[in-house]
Amino acid sequence: MDAQGGNMTGDTRAALLAALALQAEWGADEALLETPADHAAAPPRRRDMPAAAPRTIAPSATSLPPAPPGGDQNADQNSDPGADPSAATTLAALRDALERFDHCALKRTATQLVFADGAADARIMFIGEAPGAEEDRIGRPFVGPAGQLLDRMMESIGLDRGKVRIVNVVPWRPPGNRTPSDTEISQCLPFLHRHIALVRPARLVLLGAVAVRALIGGKDGITRLRGKWREIEIPGMEGGLRVLPTYHPAFLLRQPDAKRLAWTDLLELRRECVESCA
Repeated sequence: MDAQGGNMTGDTRAALLAALALQAEWGADEALLETPADHAAAPPRRRDMPAAAPRTIAPSATSLPPAPPGGDQNADQNSDPGADPSAATTLAALRDALERFDHCALKRTATQLVFADGAADARIMFIGEAPGAEEDRIGRPFVGPAGQLLDRMMESIGLDRGKVRIVNVVPWRPPGNRTPSDTEISQCLPFLHRHIALVRPARLVLLGAVAVRALIGGKDGITRLRGKWREIEIPGMEGGLRVLPTYHPAFLLRQPDAKRLAWTDLLELRRECVESCA
């Protein structure tokens, strides 16, 4: 509006609508109130309802040990035997367990589960971060711009989606495409471990920092680890599994200069595994 409180101009209205659309894309879907809301306060009591009895807290509640990082996800998963990933003996059963798993908040904000793509018996498995907007809409991993780049990267060394397995650490899209939290990663990690154990690939390719943090851990970032083979243990698989960290295709779209380094990582993958593993 102008200084006199007149009508809003067309340009101003368009700018405000664009800002609202951007906030919605980022997951800001609640308006601010005139005064701060006290969410800890009890809701107002209806006149026809008796007052609630005072709550008592068990003495032992104050002596409970602190929750482990990421929350007590084991208790969450065990509360529903049907959602226990270790009980899944097929990929179909694992997908069904994920569909019934309700202890990750991302499931409530995503459109649908994005399970996997590619061969069920692939010798090479690519692991990304989390679905984006296109993946959330279609229900397949890596179908947006980053997925198109990944397809070209695979084709450059003789691979395609029919020969590999493609999954994400987290199978539901985080609001606004934000990075998954440590809690969300830890909640979904047992399902990823089981997915790997059921496919039994010969090699893993970790796309980006989130996949590295989930499966390798430690304090070293993707820049230091990329292009170097590591060996990790996966529950349900005998022996170690060799993994190769590299940059996520979405990062390469933002930083084209890094494609040269990613290309050397692809050559390393081809040298060690493509001909013998694909």
